[in-house]
Amino acid sequence: MSVVAEEVMELDEDTQKDKYLTFFIGKEIYGIDIRLVTEIIGIQPITEIPEVPVYVKGIINLRGKIIPVMDVRLRFKKEFLAYNDRTCVIVIEAHEIALGLIVDGVAEVLRIGEENIVPPPEIRAAQNKYIKGIGKTGNEVNLLLDCDKLLTDQDEAAIVDL
Repeated sequence: MSVVAEEVMELDEDTQKDKYLTFFIGKEIYGIDIRLVTEIIGIQPITEIPEVPVYVKGIINLRGKIIPVMDVRLRFKKEFLAYNDRTCVIVIEAHEIALGLIVDGVAEVLRIGEENIVPPPEIRAAQNKYIKGIGKTGNEVNLLLDCDKLLTDQDEAAIVDL
């Protein structure tokens, strides 16, 4: 790779640093590192798969590529909410697997510097296992997800076999 190409890649990395795509699950605002996001699409027809966890809704065909989709609301043990025109699928790359995250709605891309991110509270830490930090922006807080922890090893094995 040429020196110029490496500099361009580093510059691109810098422009994405500290940026988070924020989305809603109920009234909570969550964020994921923008560098993990491939694209955002509307809800698609989902083909159900037998013998997967209830939060893995199935697979979608995205321009010829088969992508498993997970309902983040169900993953967080919240009540199912019927999909509507605000429901989105955020396609991310996690564990070197393309994965669709079904969310109630996408908010915006925010810049949250490291100085404005604090660790999640230790209270009931087992229930905070998906949260890698809390981003403070103005008067709001954003729960920043650790996308690598959304899939268990068993989930990953089941999805890879699809």
